[in-house]
Amino acid sequence: MIDRRALFKLGLGALAHACSTSSTESTARLKARPWRTGNPACPDRQDCLSPIDLGLKRPALLYVPEKPSGAFALMLHGANGRPDRLLSRIQPQADEFGVTLLAPKSEDLTWDAVYGSFGPDIAFIDDALRAAFAACAIDRKHLAVSGFSDGATYAIALGRANGDLFTHVLAFSAGFILPVETYGAPRVFLSHGTQDDIIPIDSGGRRIARELRRENLSVKFREFDGEHTLPPDVAREAFEWFKR
Repeated sequence: MIDRRALFKLGLGALAHACSTSSTESTARLKARPWRTGNPACPDRQDCLSPIDLGLKRPALLYVPEKPSGAFALMLHGANGRPDRLLSRIQPQADEFGVTLLAPKSEDLTWDAVYGSFGPDIAFIDDALRAAFAACAIDRKHLAVSGFSDGATYAIALGRANGDLFTHVLAFSAGFILPVETYGAPRVFLSHGTQDDIIPIDSGGRRIARELRRENLSVKFREFDGEHTLPPDVAREAFEWFKR
């Protein structure tokens, strides 16, 4: 089994390759768009208190809090991660702030462009978003893409490439910047642990914050005393920032 450190090194090699080609820039675009109006709750469900699988070709879990506000976040797991584990980590914040969550599964151990180029994961995320948007009314002013570790790296790329869809990016312990053409100007929340030994903060969060600010994006960077993790108080701060 490939561990996180090996995957991160693999991702850095892929980044060097990706920087020498423009093929990734045109393939990170998403076509799905919210269209339902009215009640933000899922109208076809009686029990909205546990995640449901959308019944697509691989897992894509939709979680609707008891009192949904219309805010929505696409959540991307880390390397070797699972959607259900990520949702369990974020669910208390989603309940508190009324944020509907969608957590799809990557086709491989991690998201395609982290070690190659955008491809089947983009198509699947598009399908999952279409299904979620068909089920729930969404507040277009509070529509985020978020992730942890490799998922955060991928989320930053999707947010920049689809700033005309996503208003916010929540990226927890991201590794690096993937080369994409930026559309729009999503606001970005970054967090990173100062003791992270998997993705060091200097080459991860601090460098990413500088690069995004060079693109004139609004960035809130939260450093915390910890390792490669997402502390509950940092997650809460991110969701509170998202809902302002």
